[in-house]
Amino acid sequence: MTITAYPDAALRRPWAALPFWLSLTMVPVIWLGAVLGGAWVLLVPAYAWLGYSALDLLTGEEERNADPNRRDGLGWYRAITLIWAPMQFVTLFGLIFYATRADHLTPLALWGLFFGVGVVCGTIGINYSHELMHQKPRLDRWLGDILLSMVLYSHFRSEHLLVHHRYVATPRDPVTARYNEGFHRFFPRVLWQCLTSALGAERDMLARRKLPAWHRSNPFWRYAALQGGMLALAMALGGWLGLVLFLVQAFTAIWQLELVNYVEHYGLTRRHLGDGKYEPVRPHHSWNSAQKASNWLLINLQRHSDHHYKPDRPFPLLQTYGDDEAPQLPAGYPVMTAAAMVPPVWRRMMNPRVREWRRKHYPDIADWSAYKTASNPLPR
Repeated sequence: MTITAYPDAALRRPWAALPFWLSLTMVPVIWLGAVLGGAWVLLVPAYAWLGYSALDLLTGEEERNADPNRRDGLGWYRAITLIWAPMQFVTLFGLIFYATRADHLTPLALWGLFFGVGVVCGTIGINYSHELMHQKPRLDRWLGDILLSMVLYSHFRSEHLLVHHRYVATPRDPVTARYNEGFHRFFPRVLWQCLTSALGAERDMLARRKLPAWHRSNPFWRYAALQGGMLALAMALGGWLGLVLFLVQAFTAIWQLELVNYVEHYGLTRRHLGDGKYEPVRPHHSWNSAQKASNWLLINLQRHSDHHYKPDRPFPLLQTYGDDEAPQLPAGYPVMTAAAMVPPVWRRMMNPRVREWRRKHYPDIADWSAYKTASNPLPR
């Protein structure tokens, strides 16, 4: 892969951002499935996984990088992340109101429909909240919190900003998947550890200010209020069935998020320097994927190597890397998340790549046992 510079003038044109607006097409697709019913409720999962896997094959890789230091001319890129929260809110609760009163939707169709809603809220909603939480404007951060509350995963903000970015690729990061750890072992572990690590990180921040964990400035109070409001609204619009459907989509969205987390860092570790110290984060500590179409859908999330290297860099400016600087996934996230659900397939695809990564970046490390089991000393 040969990396080239993206023409600066081209990035300024409004239509340059247009491919990233493809995520909005998820909304009419999910409504079409709801109206048609039957097997049509599976339109969204088919569109997200099969459709974008096919588009990746057709469009290939994006090997160009924008100037990472620019900050003007990005309004059309930011706009998509700002309008998504109200769109998702109307779609989610509109579907709860509609589906609980639709005679043509069987119980199985209802489950399939809200599984699809969860795919939308996880693939797009949580991903956009991830972009928003890293930005400085208060509006962006509030919209990020609202998106996370719609899937009952508000603590992801605390865990991601205070734990994951600081401790990625070390034993203290819950979402760095260990070598040979299958997703079905990873998922229940990470659900519990992310919550406890987020609570601990916020408690420790308050303690440094000599404040108790239950102080009103603890964002968990805000998280609880927002999530409680979402649950109450689902109940008000759809009764107990509406509440169950809300929980189905929330669980699906969380599963989608953690599938992506699993893929992004599987088997990659930072060198332990001794005495609880670890080397700084570099691009080679996250998997990179340059597939063009799935990066449109995921607003460059697959340029994850650069995101961890420069976490506050807006998504249009994230850089892709060649093989010499960052490890490359063999396909985009739609294919890789599907593979992760079948551990023998996943290990066959990824374990040789992890071993090659070790030989390339750490040829002097002979014993990887502590890295494999995450039993190195915890970072200080």
